Amino acid sequence: MLLITSLPVLAQQRMLDGVVYDKNTNERIAKVNVQNVRTRESVYNTLKAEFKINVQNNDQLIITKTGYFPDTVRVPTGNSLIVYLKPTAIALKQVTITDTAQTPQKRYLAVKKEYSKAYGSNAYSDILTSTPGLGAGLSIDAIWNSISRSGRDAARLREVIERDYHEDIINYRFNKTFVASITGLKDPQLSDFMIKYRPGYYLVTTANQYEFIASIRTNLKRYLRNPHAYGLPALITPQGGPPIP
Repeated sequence: MLLITSLPVLAQQRMLDGVVYDKNTNERIAKVNVQNVRTRESVYNTLKAEFKINVQNNDQLIITKTGYFPDTVRVPTGNSLIVYLKPTAIALKQVTITDTAQTPQKRYLAVKKEYSKAYGSNAYSDILTSTPGLGAGLSIDAIWNSISRSGRDAARLREVIERDYHEDIINYRFNKTFVASITGLKDPQLSDFMIKYRPGYYLVTTANQYEFIASIRTNLKRYLRNPHAYGLPALITPQGGPPIP
């Protein structure tokens, strides 16, 4: 009699197959944790976003992954389950630095064209120019750079243009709208955070989108632990009075 009553319970035990997708992109996502609330069994899906877990009818599964809102789903009557997780932030596809810096690049080229004399041969592929019937000769810009007493000023101008170009690229990627969407900060904290944890040119030009977002979130944790770190010291009045905030 005991064996007969337990048969229906045993018959409900089965293996459930599932796949996890990103709700926004419909792309498969891996390293997702799937836990059976009743049995406490926990598994991770494969690199193909597929998982297998022991279940019974009416079991509930908790689906979790860093960067996504957790979801609780009830086991379906069939043997397969499709889960869609919603990301906690808008995750952009990986982009190349050419796409990321397209607008700064255009401005950079426009400035170089405007101040072409400051670049001379550096703005062209070869210092020698060839004129039909006259043979090879030095370009006018190269001659200007070599004999002009403003040559040293031209070098400084090139440095300024290059520096501004690098800063422009950083500003283009590390902008307020993007950083606010990742951190949830608002001014004045947002501006304070962006000043204190401004990324360098190398990171901006080499990190993919996921690495860049991760670096911002890491710095956000540091900022929230100590918002006053990296702040400027208070100014002291010449008379030795109280510090100027």
